[in-house]
Amino acid sequence: MFSTLIYFLVALIIYATSELFDGNDPASAAGWLESLVLAVVFFLICRLNFKRLSSSRTRPGNVNLDRAVSSAISRLSVLALMLFGVNLYVFRLNTVFSHVRLFQIIPTLEALLFLGLFVLYLIMIWDAAYPVQKPWFSRPVTRRQYIVSQLSFSLPALLPWLCLSLCVDLIGLIPYPPLKQALIHPAGEIAMIVLFMAGIAVFGPVLIKTVWQCRPLENGHTRSRIEAVCHLAGLRYADILVWDLFAGTMMTAGVMGLVGRFRYILVTPALLRSLDDDELAAVILHETGHVHHRHMLWYLIFFAGFIACNIMWYEPLMLLVLAAVALIPVSFFPETIVFQVHSILMGAAFISVFIVYFRYVFGFFMRHFERQADLFLYRFFPDAFPLIRTFYKIAAGSRQDMERPNWHHFSIGQRIRFLEKCQENKALIMEYHRRVRLMTAVALVGLASVCVLGYHLTYGQLKPGFENFIAGRLVFEQLKMNPENADLQVAAGDYHYARQNYSAAVGFYETAVYQTPDHVHALNNLAWLLATCPQTDLQDPERALDLAGRAVVLAPQSPFVLDTYAEALFVNHRIAEAVAAAKKALDLSRDRRDYYQDQVRRFQKYL
Repeated sequence: MFSTLIYFLVALIIYATSELFDGNDPASAAGWLESLVLAVVFFLICRLNFKRLSSSRTRPGNVNLDRAVSSAISRLSVLALMLFGVNLYVFRLNTVFSHVRLFQIIPTLEALLFLGLFVLYLIMIWDAAYPVQKPWFSRPVTRRQYIVSQLSFSLPALLPWLCLSLCVDLIGLIPYPPLKQALIHPAGEIAMIVLFMAGIAVFGPVLIKTVWQCRPLENGHTRSRIEAVCHLAGLRYADILVWDLFAGTMMTAGVMGLVGRFRYILVTPALLRSLDDDELAAVILHETGHVHHRHMLWYLIFFAGFIACNIMWYEPLMLLVLAAVALIPVSFFPETIVFQVHSILMGAAFISVFIVYFRYVFGFFMRHFERQADLFLYRFFPDAFPLIRTFYKIAAGSRQDMERPNWHHFSIGQRIRFLEKCQENKALIMEYHRRVRLMTAVALVGLASVCVLGYHLTYGQLKPGFENFIAGRLVFEQLKMNPENADLQVAAGDYHYARQNYSAAVGFYETAVYQTPDHVHALNNLAWLLATCPQTDLQDPERALDLAGRAVVLAPQSPFVLDTYAEALFVNHRIAEAVAAAKKALDLSRDRRDYYQDQVRRFQKYL
């Protein structure tokens, strides 16, 4: 089920990146029809997959069937993401409502509408999987309860995005420009993210318990036992809730909330029915261990850090995608779908980073945090046998393989064996805690370093060099495919000029002038270089004046062309004419006026 959280977030990335690059091809009737056909085909694929599993010789609870069903759900969920991407990237369904006024004002509503399409695909999977998984539940679970439980468990993953996105939309409606400008700044963006992540972490549990339809555990022996354990462990909480996940048949527990006033302990009816007092106490101590070691705070830091890194790396990643597209031969895809290629590559880049981070980095810490929470039991119990018995009961009750791999938990067998090792050698407990502290410190330093590097690439000292490098890669790759393009020759000359490789710059400018004799930028840039080049052997004042004069004839109202012409006149000792040209450039300029004024003053000194 935790994998579904990632599927939802990947779907959100697909939607967001589908609108990164503008295109002029809105969804057509054919696109709608093709999308409908894909949905029908996907529905049939889901049915056939689980029908084959239900007719197999494996019995419910069989290890092979358990793995086969989980594998089928994963494969079909990935296929659903691919179809969702096809609908947005290829069929361009997200352009259907682009002119609806409400969606222009509050874009989050349009995003929710299209995320509903992905939800529809998931419902097809769950609907097909229900007959196979139905016999596994210890009590009757209706199809509706099964689907609602799957959906409600995953929806809170979108809660931070939803709140933040809606807030940004609403701020956009406020007629106060200073506030909007402050939020555009990277410091403002990060501050807003931190504020909202903190708000979600503190108040989110109140909303989540409503979405999950949790109810307070009634007074009695069980509640008294849980309250006694919480009091013993010093755990502050708002309430103890019954979590009717899959009609109460799933054996699990949880704790959510950073602040005691908004912290809730969750237990399922199946868990309460199956455990004795010591086993229930062991489970509550495990959940208390998460609070004691501040695991939820670390999750918040890792998540907020990931978002901050995305903000810092957004523009560099965009430039890298553009550079990657430039490497693809022009004939490889029609020019009309270049923007789609950009969107797909950008989406693939974000999704790859997201999956690697959450599946492997975040998942790594989730596994070790769970094991660390297991060890909290030893603070109050002389041994771990109550928790070990609980693990065996959970494995039997859920009919799952005890060695089944899991990206966010160590397998039940691994957790049991580790507890048994700690039972034999208690020194392993403190050693493990030190190991986890070291790992989190290294991760925090690494996350901060990546964020700082992204900041310097986007806003700091590394930005000019990085952009120049990417621009050069783009220009030279395009030149290989289109060497007759004078614009690219000029861009290549500019690249070498910025790197002070003046002889190479002259070569590219000369080629551009030769290919297109009336190319204003080529004439102007070559003239400037021949007039002002620090390498005296490359200077040619007479040719510079000739080139600048030709450029002025072609663009007599262009300030930068007049400025070059003035410079060429100046190096040819025609000072009065240089001053006149510089004054005309100043009169026509709308920006950089300080520069043009300095030029006039510089020339006037030699009158």
